[in-house]
Amino acid sequence: MIYCVVPPELEADLLERLLAYYADNPRVTVIVDRRTGPDRRRHGAATDLEREQRVVRDRRRARAAGTFAPTDVEDP
Repeated sequence: MIYCVVPPELEADLLERLLAYYADNPRVTVIVDRRTGPDRRRHGAATDLEREQRVVRDRRRARAAGTFAPTDVEDP
């Protein structure tokens, strides 16, 4: 499912045109964003200073510790 979200400020201009454009595509739903109030995702978020100091870690697996035996093979 694909949602085409129209902001409320552009509803009068875009909603009918987008509904007509995507009428033949059952995978697309055109909706108007009706959310109001504060953004709940920000609740408890880090401060601006903490976001600037964020550390990007390397998520690759660490190499095995220690040394490995030599793999050179002598020709007979």
